[in-house]
Order: sequence, then C-alpha cells, then structure tokens
Amino acid sequence: MKRSREKAAAELFAVLYPRLAGWCRRLVDDDETAHEIASEAFTRLWARWTSVSEPRGFLYVTAANIVRDHWRRLERERRAMRRATVEASVLPPAEQSDPSVRLLVQALPERLRVPTLLHYYADLPIREVAVLTGRKEGTVKADLHAARELLRAHLRRSLDHIQ
Repeated sequence: MKRSREKAAAELFAVLYPRLAGWCRRLVDDDETAHEIASEAFTRLWARWTSVSEPRGFLYVTAANIVRDHWRRLERERRAMRRATVEASVLPPAEQSDPSVRLLVQALPERLRVPTLLHYYADLPIREVAVLTGRKEGTVKADLHAARELLRAHLRRSLDHIQ
C-alpha cells in the first residue's frame, strides 16, 4: 500500500512539478522562489495525500496562496524600506503607474484574483476552477470577465499616464 502511494506521488510530481514551477515563475519573476513555492505546495500535498481528491487543483490553489503570501511579504518589506528611508527622492515616482500585468493581477480583489490565476496562469478549465473555488461556472465566467475589465482599465490608465 505504502509503495503504491509513493509511486503515485512520484509520478504526479514528475508530471506536474515542471509546469507548476513554471507557473509560479511567471507569477513571482524569480526561478529560485518559484521552485521553493512549487516544492512547498508538493510538501503540503504529501502531508494530506490520502485526503486530497484533486491533487492538481490542490497544488495550484496551494501555490497561489503561497504566491499571495510572498507578494504580501514583499509589499511589507517595501513599506518597511520606505519608512526606513529618510529621503523621499529615493522613492520611484508613482509605483501605481507600473503597467506590469503581474502587479495588476496581484492588486485584484481576491474574489477575482484566484479564478484569474487558476484559469489564465495555471491553465485550468473554467469547470475545474468552479469546483476548486466552490462557485458556479457562470460565476467564475463573470468573475473572469470582471477581472479582465479591471485589468484593461488599469492598463489603459497606466499607458495614458506614461504617454
């Protein structure tokens, strides 16, 4: 029994780890951090192996949560650095005008951010996103539409500000 469990976990790791690490890489823009996040997601899956019915979904949702924690930690570090810096001239002008899609996705409300990450970054179908988030497919579609509209508006404002 234990041998088959280990074999199934090893096969799942071989199939999903490269894709999960690549997805994390796109979100955090750092190879080492992406691999740490993907490894942590697998560690958490292994700890709950017998109780998880959808390992792929569990991995992506867990990784998304770890990425969100990473983004929060980076933001706290940025704020601490700003407070510690005496000269205001060190601050980059208007961080809000950065049109980086990754930063804009990070700024989405959680109700829109999670389905966006799962559907567009993890490449999960809407049906699976609905199951993982506990929402109806129509709700997921509406949330994805709302997220696209918000991102489009932010990008337009950012681009208008730059020009």
